Amino acid sequence: MSPLAARTIATVGSGVMAEAIIAGVLRGRLVEPSQIVASHPRAERREQLASAHGIRTVAANGEAVDGADVVILAIKPQMLGRVARDIRPHLRPGQLVLSVLAGATTRALTSALGHDQVVRSMPNTPARLGKGMTVWYATPEATVEQRAQAAALLGALGAQLEVDDEKLVAMATAVSGTGPTYVFLVMEALIDAAVHLGFARHVAHDLVIETLEGSTLFAKQSGMHPAELRNMVTSPGGTSAAALHELESGRLRTVLSEAVWAAFRRTVELGDQLEAALAPEDGKPR
Repeated sequence: MSPLAARTIATVGSGVMAEAIIAGVLRGRLVEPSQIVASHPRAERREQLASAHGIRTVAANGEAVDGADVVILAIKPQMLGRVARDIRPHLRPGQLVLSVLAGATTRALTSALGHDQVVRSMPNTPARLGKGMTVWYATPEATVEQRAQAAALLGALGAQLEVDDEKLVAMATAVSGTGPTYVFLVMEALIDAAVHLGFARHVAHDLVIETLEGSTLFAKQSGMHPAELRNMVTSPGGTSAAALHELESGRLRTVLSEAVWAAFRRTVELGDQLEAALAPEDGKPR
């Protein structure tokens, strides 16, 4: 039986990622549509969600949180203070708050919400297809049952990994969370290069997409180290060797490493800014 059976789920901030979670748990039959309520300020968005998924929608964040067993916080990080003021009076012990906010630390979340049973997670955009990668961390106050609920819910988005050190979530934000950005840029560059060679753009698009997808699947199923796979297709004096020479001369590895570190530093910076902005003054959250 699913850990979410007979549980109600509320999404606060029902944008793209929240809808991906809704679609995932319904696709996996972890809950029924009647067990989900989503809040959104715009009537047209509420109507869209209700029509697409058969769930209940409300305008007020507090109304969504009331009675929910799991609260999914899927807002923009800069909205945390305002939204926290809306839902803080409605939270009760025993509810799990699962955040998908980039950079928001559990310290910032618990301070803003006045609630300590919290999961910080970082899904990525392929979660919309059930092919995501999510790394998550639960506060010590989260129960075994709540961790199982988080694992089931995030597993509906693809692969999920619980870590026991919150810093690893920030690190994952720079690798898997931001990772699709790196892949899409490489994809775009390869397509443009193919067009430069003389391919029609739609043909170049298909060549690159299928090559990347096939290569990823090959790497996953073979279990081989990427260096071994690369050596398999690199003949002495061949085309791959010539291409690799140019890539290494252009410092591809170094630039990618620097990009990941830049994303990590920005994630930490966002967390520090949120913690400072939401720090209690005289015991009262801002």
